Amino acid sequence: MDGRRRNPYELTDESPVYVISVAAQLSGLHPQTLRQYDRLGLVSPGRTAGRGRRYSARDIELLRAVQQLSQDEGINLAGIKRIIELENQVAALQARVAELSSAVEGAAAAMQQREAQVHASYRRDLVPYQDVQQASALVVWRPKRPKD
Repeated sequence: MDGRRRNPYELTDESPVYVISVAAQLSGLHPQTLRQYDRLGLVSPGRTAGRGRRYSARDIELLRAVQQLSQDEGINLAGIKRIIELENQVAALQARVAELSSAVEGAAAAMQQREAQVHASYRRDLVPYQDVQQASALVVWRPKRPKD
């Protein structure tokens, strides 16, 4: 969350609003299949105070994906569970990478700002020292004569 208070009545993709019969209809699955998926941990809907299942729009999408993997791809439920776990892990890692990238960018900007402050604080009346090497050249100086 970004620190702002959210409207408690605002619905998101994660809002658990659909009862099992509606979720079954929306996903094209039998309610008993939804219960089985819940028991196996494939799709875990929210619960009401009375322990009734409430599915979100994201849960419905996940149910459809499970069905597609099972029927169209021929993947067993244990394999589907592992796929879901790995996809969730990838999503979490991508979020963490984005978070760390943002932190690195912030640190780099702070470092550049601090570097600019240091450069701005340099004394301008000092001349950098340069080591002069001895040379064997002879320089003769003669003052100019005044013209008559």
